[in-house]
Amino acid sequence: MGLMIIFALVSLFGAAGTLSALKNKNVLGLLFGAGTFLVFGWFTVMTVLNSGYPAAH
Repeated sequence: MGLMIIFALVSLFGAAGTLSALKNKNVLGLLFGAGTFLVFGWFTVMTVLNSGYPAAH
């Protein structure tokens, strides 16, 4: 369950970074922020679907 929380926080920070980079017209920041959001967001969703919330043992 802790891993899912960390993944979700990283995903939220990636989304915030993406919006900030978009506002500042920073292409490289936009690329990395969007990539972080997509990858860690996918990990979060798949961890919830696979393990459930709270984690099933």
